[in-house]
Amino acid sequence: MREEVVIGLEVHIQLMTNAKMFCHCSTDYIGKEPNTNTCPVCLGLPGSLPVLNKKVLEFALKTALALNCKINPLNIFHRKNYFYPDLPKAYQISQYDIPLGVNGDMEISLPENQEKRKIGITRVHLEEDAGKLVHEGDITSSSYSLVDYNRCGIPLAEIVTEPDFSSPEEARIFLMKLRSIVQHLGVCDGNMEEGSMRCDANVSIRDTKTGTLGIKTEVKNMNSFRAVKKALQFEVDRQKKLLSEGEKVIQETRHWDESKNITVSMRSKEEAHDYRYFPEPDLLPLQVDLKMIEETRKNLPELPEERKNRFIKDYQIPEYDAEILTSSKALGDYYEKTTSLYSNSKILSNWIMGELIRYLNEDKVEVEDSPISPDNLVEMLKLIDKGVISSKMAKEVFEKMFKTAKGASQIVKESGIIQITDENELIEIVDRVINENPKSIEDFNQGKEKALHYLVGQVMRYTDCRAKPDFVFNALKQRIKK
Repeated sequence: MREEVVIGLEVHIQLMTNAKMFCHCSTDYIGKEPNTNTCPVCLGLPGSLPVLNKKVLEFALKTALALNCKINPLNIFHRKNYFYPDLPKAYQISQYDIPLGVNGDMEISLPENQEKRKIGITRVHLEEDAGKLVHEGDITSSSYSLVDYNRCGIPLAEIVTEPDFSSPEEARIFLMKLRSIVQHLGVCDGNMEEGSMRCDANVSIRDTKTGTLGIKTEVKNMNSFRAVKKALQFEVDRQKKLLSEGEKVIQETRHWDESKNITVSMRSKEEAHDYRYFPEPDLLPLQVDLKMIEETRKNLPELPEERKNRFIKDYQIPEYDAEILTSSKALGDYYEKTTSLYSNSKILSNWIMGELIRYLNEDKVEVEDSPISPDNLVEMLKLIDKGVISSKMAKEVFEKMFKTAKGASQIVKESGIIQITDENELIEIVDRVINENPKSIEDFNQGKEKALHYLVGQVMRYTDCRAKPDFVFNALKQRIKK
């Protein structure tokens, strides 16, 4: 059987409004005492009536337009009925057959071959969030669970894609670009670890010979881009193994267990009819004014794709660099700040994409919390330009800057990391290396260039890498000729 991977995503983004979706309760619930950010409306108490927060509509409209969706002027809210402890009403106010936005798309770039792919956006709709369950013990055998209703009524926009992904890596790339879009729009911070951006995925295998699409499973609980890729790859491999052994894939919802790196069955997958959708009787149909749609479209901020193209044009950097630097709003802002202080934009992109991102990832620090500010990075680069430190020494300085949050000049002064500028001192070391390595001198005179690189390395060893490589290279050639 020739197999093709088919993946579709359902992404919830938490809209950054100050008040909840249908009441005045604060959306600032992180770290708050459980069940304190609540009221009769978000708890669904009898006699309470929901009233839509206009800001929620504005943020969701921005999102749908940025994803090239067609906007439905008439919207209807529905009750999505299912009993679960974190839904005090036993239903969720959502949108069903007439969502806010439909038939959109987003273009992604695949780094291995720079191929561009359009991913279809099926719909963007509004819904309220449920509460949070806190399980005591292992998720499969906990003796009891606690419920915190602070999150009930938090506004969400759900973005449902077409099943257009053929690999877990494509899904990861899409999610990173989606995060960057909502950050640039200012509607969501895109923090997967804290749950303000959540992703569920539907995975199935298609028989390319017959075109038959296999049974799909839903994968939940992926709280990072890395987890998305790992979970989806595991699920793809699991389904392929079942099919190769003549077994069947069953339709179910599976939970990604980060500690064991496996997906675990949670429950059989619900169908739409299981939710018994019906129009929300407490909310009138929502009429989205055409003028509001056009005004929102006209006033959309610069989005990642536009920013990427501007970076390529204005800073003369490769598309690959621009793609990475616009992968989050904060990273793009960091780069633009450095370019206002330093003229060589390619050197800046190299340091940010290389050393800075590496240390941020290792320490799990967001770029906005980086111990190295744009000013400090530029200060270090200017020390290289002045010859105070070499590029190789700068990597050591950079590491100390990141770990201590001190400036480059202070670290150079305190640690004595500085290039030897006394040419007479360097000539003495060059002559010493020449005298100690007659075989390498003979090899060089016979046209073996590698011998010269070996001699440069010996000089750098004697100077603790504090010699200027260009000066050493030229000095060796001149002294050998003499």
